[in-house]
Amino acid sequence: MSNLKMKEAALIYLDRSGGLQKFIDDCKYYNDSKQSYAVYRFNVLINPSDIVELDAELGNHILHQPLKAAQVFQSVCYIAVKTLSLIGQLQTETQINIVLKLTHLPPLPSYYLDLCEFPRDYTSQRFYTMQGIVIAMTTVTKYTQGARFLCSDEACPLSKGFQYIRVHVPGATESATVRNDFLCNLCSSSLQEDRKFRVLGDKQIVEIITAESLHAFQGYCNNQPFRFQSLTVFLRDESVNKMNIGNEYKVIGIPTCVKTSQTAVCVEANSITFCIPKVPSGISDNFRCLLSLTSSSCWKFTAILANIFASQIVPPGTYNLLKLCLLMSLVQTSDRNKELENFLDILIVTSDTLLIDRLLNFSISLVPRGIRHSVSTEIFPTVSRNKYGTGAVSIQAGSALLAKGGICLIGDLASHKKDKLEQLQSAVESRSITVYISGKKFGDDVDQQMTFPVQCSFWSFLDMDSPSRRNIQKTNMLIGQMDCSLIPANLVEAFALLINCSESSPCHPLLPTVQHTLKKAIDPEGLLYLASKQFTTEDFEKLLAFAKNLNVEFSLEAERMIHGYYLASRRIRTDSICGSKLSASALKYL
Repeated sequence: MSNLKMKEAALIYLDRSGGLQKFIDDCKYYNDSKQSYAVYRFNVLINPSDIVELDAELGNHILHQPLKAAQVFQSVCYIAVKTLSLIGQLQTETQINIVLKLTHLPPLPSYYLDLCEFPRDYTSQRFYTMQGIVIAMTTVTKYTQGARFLCSDEACPLSKGFQYIRVHVPGATESATVRNDFLCNLCSSSLQEDRKFRVLGDKQIVEIITAESLHAFQGYCNNQPFRFQSLTVFLRDESVNKMNIGNEYKVIGIPTCVKTSQTAVCVEANSITFCIPKVPSGISDNFRCLLSLTSSSCWKFTAILANIFASQIVPPGTYNLLKLCLLMSLVQTSDRNKELENFLDILIVTSDTLLIDRLLNFSISLVPRGIRHSVSTEIFPTVSRNKYGTGAVSIQAGSALLAKGGICLIGDLASHKKDKLEQLQSAVESRSITVYISGKKFGDDVDQQMTFPVQCSFWSFLDMDSPSRRNIQKTNMLIGQMDCSLIPANLVEAFALLINCSESSPCHPLLPTVQHTLKKAIDPEGLLYLASKQFTTEDFEKLLAFAKNLNVEFSLEAERMIHGYYLASRRIRTDSICGSKLSASALKYL
C-alpha cells in the first residue's frame, strides 16, 4: 500500500510540474525514430520542497534512497507508456531508465559534503551538495548507459526478448554494466550481450578543490599547516562540458568509492550550478570617513590609499607608485563568470627582490584568486593520462587558469626557462593558451587541441643585482630607462606596466625601510604605524571587493582628456623626425 501511495504521489507531481507532458514529448521522439532501443532514458526534474509537501514519504525516498525513488518513477512511467501507447517498441519495465534531476537540496548541514572534513560519506548512496573550483578535467569519452543480454542457451525462454537489461547506476564502473561473466537466472547458462542494442552516453571527469584550499597557493598566510585533497566528479550526458577549469561550481551528486591504484571517493554529478559570490554591501567605517574627508578632490582618497597601503610590509610613504599600480591591478579582478577585458600586468625592475616579493605576496592575499606560482609547477595547462583508466586525457589547470579573475604572481622572470617565457608572452598578448593533445602519445587516432582563455593579470619582477647581470657592462642610460637585456624585448613590451623600483630612486628612501625591517624582526606581529591600526588588512579586502564590483563610467571631462591624449600621442608616433617609439600596446594601456 505504501508503494502504491508513492506511485500515486509521483504521478500527481509529474502532472502538476509539467514533467508528464515532457515525458510524453520524449516518448514521441523515441517512437518516431522507429529504432528499437535496449534502454530508454528519461530525465525527471525534481523539486524536493514540492515533493515533500505533496508526499513526505516519497520526498524522503528521493533525498535518502534515490535509487529506490527512481524505481517508483520508473514504474509510473512504464504504466503511462503502456496505457497511452507512447512507445510501440518498449517491452519491459527494466528498459526505462529514469534519472532524477534535483533542483536543490535542503539547506541543512547534513546535506552538505565538506571537502575539508574526513571521513567522507560514500556508503549511504544519497544526495549531497558540495562546492569547489575545477582544477583539472578530462576530454569527453563514451560509457555504456544500458545494454541488452540474452541467454546463450537457445532452448531457454530468456534467449529472446528484453528480460536481461543492465543500466548504469551512480557509482558503477563500466565492468559493472558490461562484462562476460553474467549467468542466466533460469538455466545458469552464460549471458551474451546483444551489441547492436548497446546504448552509449558521454562521460567526463573533473577534479575540484574547495575555495579554502587556495590559501595553499597564496604566498602570504598565517603559517597554519593544513592539508587539502581534490574530489573527483563524474559528469555524464547533458552535464558534460558544463564545467570550465578555474570556475567555482555547486554540485549535487551521490558520493561513491572508486578503486583504482588507490581507493578514492568520487561523486556522480546530478546537477551543476555556477557559484556567484555575494557582493559586499559597502566599505569599512574608517574608509567611509576618509572618503568623506577627501571628497573635495578626486585624487586625495586614491593618493592616501597608495600611501598607507601594505604598511605591514613597507613604511607608509615608500613605494607609492608601485603600490598605486598594484591597487589598480587588484581592482581589475573579478569574481564573476564573465569575459574580462581589462587586465593590468605588472613587471617590476628592482634590486631589492626580498622586499618586493613580500609586498606582492601580501597584495595577492587581498583577493580570492591571488595565486603565487611555484617554479616546481606549471604556469599553464598540462596534459597527462587519466588515472581512472577511462582512456581520456586529463588536463591540469596550472597557475594561470587557477587564478581566473584574479592575479597570478610568477615571481622572478629570470628564473623561468626560455620556452616558458615564450609561452607567457603568447598568453599575455593573445589572452589565451592552446593545449595540444598528441593522438599517437595518448592512443587516439587524431591529434586534438583545446584553447582556454587566460583571464588573470600577471605580476613579475626582475632582479637587477642577479649574478648573471653583474658581469654585464651597463651602458649609460637616460633617466627612467632600465636594463632588461636578459629578457626578450617582446616579452617586456607585453606587460602593461614596467616599474622601476631601484634603491637609488628618491621615491624609495633607505632609512625608513631599514628601520621598518629591524622593528619587524623584533616584533613580527606588531603594528608599527597608526595607519596599520586604523586601516586593517580586512578593511582593504572589503574595499577591493566592493570597488571591483562598481559600474564605473567616464565623465565627459575624462573622455575629452583621453581623446586629446590619444591624438597627441598619435602625432608624436607618426612624426618621422621627432617621433617617439611608443608602441600601440603601450598607448592602449595608457
